[in-house]
Amino acid sequence: MNIIEYENYQEQRQVRADDFPYLTYPCSIPYDFTEVPLHWHDEMEFIYIKKGSGIVSVDHRDLLAHAGDLIFICPGQLHAIRQWQQEAMEYENIIFEPRLLGSPQTDPSYELYLAPILSRQAELPLRLTPETDHYAAIAGCIDQIDEIRRTFPSGYELFIKGKLCELFFCFYQFGMISSPAAVSISDQRALEKARQILKFIEQHYSEPLSIQKMAEASGFSQSHFMKFFRQTFGTSFTGYLNAYRLTMASRLLLASEDTILTVAADTGFENLSYFNRMFKRRFGVTPSQFRRRESAVQPSGSRHAAT
Repeated sequence: MNIIEYENYQEQRQVRADDFPYLTYPCSIPYDFTEVPLHWHDEMEFIYIKKGSGIVSVDHRDLLAHAGDLIFICPGQLHAIRQWQQEAMEYENIIFEPRLLGSPQTDPSYELYLAPILSRQAELPLRLTPETDHYAAIAGCIDQIDEIRRTFPSGYELFIKGKLCELFFCFYQFGMISSPAAVSISDQRALEKARQILKFIEQHYSEPLSIQKMAEASGFSQSHFMKFFRQTFGTSFTGYLNAYRLTMASRLLLASEDTILTVAADTGFENLSYFNRMFKRRFGVTPSQFRRRESAVQPSGSRHAAT
């Protein structure tokens, strides 16, 4: 189960995820999980900070986010979320497919205004704070969507689609769309290679993954792969893979009633004692203790089973 599958699986709505491609759910760090590993996807994502502070990383740029901040992540952008110091952060995750704003027929407005953003020929502001000019108009669109999703009245899909279009209209009306910063060809290639590596890990993390297998999948020699991975992600491949597997294991512990052995196997740990040892080193408690503790705690505005 990869990150997007997990998110879709956890979304508890009155319609199925494939009926209307707009997901939104509350999350909390560190109460729900200690971090969201670096990843990317083809959907657009908004992160709306509700309480506290935390670090949101977008294309290797760390942002210290605070309550009220809105962060806009376009398809293909690498992003991660982690705890800042000892602060807790509650936030709303919003993920939707770009096709939601298009139409079956040729749509001039989509091609003129949205396609350039999705192809990265134009850029949204990475972050808006409550002090940003016109913040209220843009945050208001999301707030109104949240409000209508409390009851899902007939036609709510039209309302959400309309508010998303209004949000993008605000970006253009207030001059918030910019030309992308110049990126060297070598940096573009490195970013694409990083996406390729992360997607491979996301799809195969439950399988045995050696340096040799990763090097072959990425078209590098083993030494080049290890050097590239550490320079790009700031950690070793083995360290990242273990952290990723443990994060997914922690989520599955809360999302299912599977045995600890099954969760370990499903997240790539072939040895149960090794899994228990690594899990306790990461979270400070055993998997069983983690499941009992986290299931018993429900902080305000958060739902532990969601990410």
